[in-house]
Amino acid sequence: MSRLIKFIPLVLFILLVLSLFSFLDKGQGELKSVLLDKDFPDFSLTKLSSKEIVTKDNLVELPSLLNVWATWCIACRVEHPFLMKLKKESTISIYGLNYKDNGVKAINLLNQIGDPYEFSIFDQEGKLAIDLGVYGAPETFLIDRKGVIRVRHVGVLTPEVWEEKFKKVLDYLDE
Repeated sequence: MSRLIKFIPLVLFILLVLSLFSFLDKGQGELKSVLLDKDFPDFSLTKLSSKEIVTKDNLVELPSLLNVWATWCIACRVEHPFLMKLKKESTISIYGLNYKDNGVKAINLLNQIGDPYEFSIFDQEGKLAIDLGVYGAPETFLIDRKGVIRVRHVGVLTPEVWEEKFKKVLDYLDE
């Protein structure tokens, strides 16, 4: 009997490890957003390039993408060439959300590497990002013609992600 008691902690440990492993593949790495299929949140911030106040009513080219980016974000630089390609080859408008950044550095960067955005919203304190549930940069949202968020992607926007997540929804919305 005393020999069996010695093995109880080991058995409990193995059961704990097995139960934790069962949670690993749940959700398949997808971050859900409570804003999916809901209206884009109200906001009042300035444009990055000027002190002009913008609200969600200024997001007039719908459907559109809202891309969360910053100069400190290395992954944002990785996705930048694809955003430039989208601007050139696609009919969808792209708005930027410059997140917790230095405005002067952000303007200088866009002047150097190209600006894929209709305009960028300057969210220095992260207020709109919080309302959107942003975890960090980059993140991209698809907003439909009615101002409803249809897709959220956390991470680098690539041609593969575009085809798999965004283009399918856009094609469906166009039907």
